[in-house]
Amino acid sequence: MRTRWVTRDIEAPARIVWDLLVDPEAWPNWGPIVCGADLRSERLHVGARGSVRTVLGVRVPFEITTCRDQEQWAWRVAGIRATDHSLVELGPGRCRAGIGVAWPAAPYLVLCRVALARLERLALSRQVVA
Repeated sequence: MRTRWVTRDIEAPARIVWDLLVDPEAWPNWGPIVCGADLRSERLHVGARGSVRTVLGVRVPFEITTCRDQEQWAWRVAGIRATDHSLVELGPGRCRAGIGVAWPAAPYLVLCRVALARLERLALSRQVVA
């Protein structure tokens, strides 16, 4: 199935952005519909499972289906293909983050743009602290 993507260039090191992308504790800070997440392992890897709590208060299970360090991860939520997340280093202190969805979910890309803007703000604030 075809994937539609939105991307955002971020003036922060790829490692900082990647750490936010793969940290379930950070997901509510940048994910517009995520209120909480629990991962049953220490880090994301293919096959890792957990649950995510949505803004509607519903807790649903997830499984990581793709995970390549500092490059890409994807998941299935409640057994349904959800978002793909990508990262490309553009140079020292710069990267491009992306979120992709299956073609039928293309309207969700509006929220993905919000997520990327929030991700950028978080990365910039962590860069100042680091």
